[in-house]
Amino acid sequence: MHFSTAAIVAAVATLAPLASAVGNAKVVNKCGTYSEVLHHDPASGGIAIKLTTVQNGLYNGSPQTNFAYTLDGQNVWYDLSDVFGDPFSGHAIGVKTSLNCPKICWPNGVATSGASQTKVCGANSDVTLTLCSGTC
Repeated sequence: MHFSTAAIVAAVATLAPLASAVGNAKVVNKCGTYSEVLHHDPASGGIAIKLTTVQNGLYNGSPQTNFAYTLDGQNVWYDLSDVFGDPFSGHAIGVKTSLNCPKICWPNGVATSGASQTKVCGANSDVTLTLCSGTC
């Protein structure tokens, strides 16, 4: 898995004093875990954690899954989307929170048509994307 976030170092350094007031964005993929403190990007407002199943996939147009969130004061808005294809097709993926807020479930690794993927939860919640778990 390859991950990319915009201005993560600067944003985390700027918001370090607020770290205890907010949750984390996590990715669990059975081979390892990635986690970052939820933070706000002053340029765009949101953060996108981009995942591909091939090395350098972000740079060669490979299918990618985008796990995105926006920290908005007391809330975190989160969603899941695919670009250039469905890299986890055939494998369940999903997003859950530590506060039991609405989840996103793609049982076959592909977005459910017609259903809004954007959800909201309290900013102190962890928001976790789990890949290839067999169920979401």
